[in-house]
Amino acid sequence: MPALLANLLAPALLAPALLANVLQANLLMPVLQLLRPQLEQRIKSVCVETAAAGNGNLAAQLEEPCAQLARPTSKCLVEETAASPRSLAVLGEMVRRDFGADSEVVVKRCLARMLGLPANSLQPIPLKELVQGFAKPRR
Repeated sequence: MPALLANLLAPALLAPALLANVLQANLLMPVLQLLRPQLEQRIKSVCVETAAAGNGNLAAQLEEPCAQLARPTSKCLVEETAASPRSLAVLGEMVRRDFGADSEVVVKRCLARMLGLPANSLQPIPLKELVQGFAKPRR
């Protein structure tokens, strides 16, 4: 009887380990790749809207440069999400169109990667401070 009970419980006890292995194997990558075009379009739109600040002529000129920025940025975000142990949580935030703590970790890792910094070097800095730092006018 104890052996039968152990055999019945073993799959339930292994389920979290199996789920972790599935996530480690990047099985979420196809889902993330499906979301990438939407993510890329959103990044491009935010780039144009932010940089043009309501100037229609400037917005038209920014379409292509912002698209060129959005491609590697969306690729980086997808790759960092897939590599993250938080990938399922980030995917949930993406689907809910929410930006939570898990997404923030991925964004900081991607930003560090794109700037050539060590992966976790920006983690201690609040994202708001990073944005403000990049937004400051330079002399």
